[in-house]
Amino acid sequence: MNWKNTIVTASVTAAMLMGSLTTTALTGQVSAATTNQSKAEVIRGVNLRTSPTTSAKVIRMVSKGETVTILQKSGSAWYKIKDSANRTGYISSSSKYTKTLNAGTTTGSNTSTQTSTKSVEKVITAGMKYMGTPYKYGANRNSTAVFDCSSFVRRAFIDALGVTLPADSRQQGDYVKKKGTVTTNWKNLKRGDLMYFMSYKGTKASAYKGVNKSKAKITHTGIYLGDGKILHTYSNAGGGVTVSDVAGKHWEYRFLFGGSAL
Repeated sequence: MNWKNTIVTASVTAAMLMGSLTTTALTGQVSAATTNQSKAEVIRGVNLRTSPTTSAKVIRMVSKGETVTILQKSGSAWYKIKDSANRTGYISSSSKYTKTLNAGTTTGSNTSTQTSTKSVEKVITAGMKYMGTPYKYGANRNSTAVFDCSSFVRRAFIDALGVTLPADSRQQGDYVKKKGTVTTNWKNLKRGDLMYFMSYKGTKASAYKGVNKSKAKITHTGIYLGDGKILHTYSNAGGGVTVSDVAGKHWEYRFLFGGSAL
């Protein structure tokens, strides 16, 4: 037997085995690190965009409480992410909007989302119980016998959550803007978001062309129900507190912005 060859062969085998184990261990460490840093919870509504710039097209608004997968960091201000529906895009990486999660914190995020959903449904249920209540412009903020648009929205939040929104629609709009990101495309709204509108100018889209909506005054508000419907009140002829369609109606053309008050 050639002892020298045996020793060399054993040494090479051992080195290869150790290298393999070391690589496996390192890979495991990298994978674990990636897993810990790959998830983020949205702590304030943020726009999901097609590219890492504020001028890029908005895909949708990622709402507070959602968990997303971070695919990569893009520059110093953006994350490329994937949402729960496997849509990819870019969101701000500012700590104002997101916080990274460790592997064991997903349950907390789900709980937060569930809590938010329950709150939304409570507000909608509270509003629905006033269906048909007469309309009165400038209604007393404490009255439940009659409502105008903003007193109705305000009452729904008081009854459901004990949350007192500002007294009128313009102040409520400012409140929503301060709470988080808003959208000017009503199709990006979530169920329970508040909607804000400008003055009525007619039933056709052409009546609103050329209007600078960024400077238009808020004259109406309501609660978005999803599926293109709004819960609100605007006149007795309209049935008092009622549900209206948005798409293709003057509500769509008058829409200024919307977002969550929660």
